[in-house]
Amino acid sequence: MPLHRPLYFDYNATTPIDPVVFQAMLPYLQEQFGNPSSNHAYGREARQAVDRAREQLAALVNASPEEIIFTSNGTEASNLGIKGWVGPLLKSNIRPPQIITSAIEHPATLKPCQHLELLGCKLTLLPVDRYGVVSLESLKYILQRRTALVSIMHSNNEMGTLQPMREIARLAHEAGALVHCDAAQSLGKLPVDVKELDIDLLTIAGHKLYAPKGVGALYVKKGITLEPLIHGAGHEAGRRAGTENVPYVVGLGAAAELAQRSLPQATPRLQYLRDRLWQRLQQKLGDRVVLNGHPTERLPNTLNVSFQGWIGSELLAAVPEIAASTGSACHEGQVSVSPVLQAMGMESAIAQGAVRLSVGRFTTEEEVDQAAEFLAKRCLAEQVSAGH
Repeated sequence: MPLHRPLYFDYNATTPIDPVVFQAMLPYLQEQFGNPSSNHAYGREARQAVDRAREQLAALVNASPEEIIFTSNGTEASNLGIKGWVGPLLKSNIRPPQIITSAIEHPATLKPCQHLELLGCKLTLLPVDRYGVVSLESLKYILQRRTALVSIMHSNNEMGTLQPMREIARLAHEAGALVHCDAAQSLGKLPVDVKELDIDLLTIAGHKLYAPKGVGALYVKKGITLEPLIHGAGHEAGRRAGTENVPYVVGLGAAAELAQRSLPQATPRLQYLRDRLWQRLQQKLGDRVVLNGHPTERLPNTLNVSFQGWIGSELLAAVPEIAASTGSACHEGQVSVSPVLQAMGMESAIAQGAVRLSVGRFTTEEEVDQAAEFLAKRCLAEQVSAGH
């Protein structure tokens, strides 16, 4: 392992486990190892820990504990919400149900929707504008009586763009459809209230919330019945078979409580760091760097910018001091651009230079300034070289 690790600007990809979360997990990795289904002291300890975590997670999204189903990750949660609701309708309806989602969804949403399309569902993709915001007018137009589900992410993982979920839910419910929302990127950065947004199904991913990888959850509004994806014993009130991963569930609960407690300070702090990074890049590079996505309606921690004259992956390879993500890559002379950038209709030259820089709980001002310096230095050095 290198002595000097890169500056971490990829919090949208994953977060480190918070030390508070780690400490909460430790007893359940060691002496408190019971099976929560066992009817003795060891089992009761584990069951109480799972119940407590359910309460903590429910509090974060303003749900009731019984509306939370623990899963192995966010992808499973989205699959359970989408397939678990639409699958039975596909079997029982004479006319195949319709699913509406957007052109910029995460594969954890798009893939199960496409799978259901292969089984006979009608799948419709909502277009987005140049900022990555879905069209409410298009949604009004394509909603039908047979629309079973509208699945839209709360915020986009690449751009950070926020969607008008309350309006989406209102339109969907007026048409008799349920609403699924992937909120994995938003939790801990912004308030997410399932009652205020009127959401029916909500995806949560632990590793985006300073909990471990390998644990997630699905909020299921009271009264909604889903067909389980995993069949077996009656875990999670019969909704998801498999012995609960107690240490990781405890970690997710602790992370949720920590997020709820720190949210009033976290949102402005993240936005300050994000904007400081953008200002530093602008000061050093001027119009050679372009802001992507919505200028204001986006996650407080997410900065997606394009470096003109660069391919994003090549720039990051040339700046090993920074760990970040890109929306484009070059393979055998061909530049591929992410489906999100394509759906936004971004000009090819701009899309090719896209880089996502996401800050988090442990990012410092000094790291922000260093990152801007490293990126600008490399870009300006290339310009000088090209000038010669």
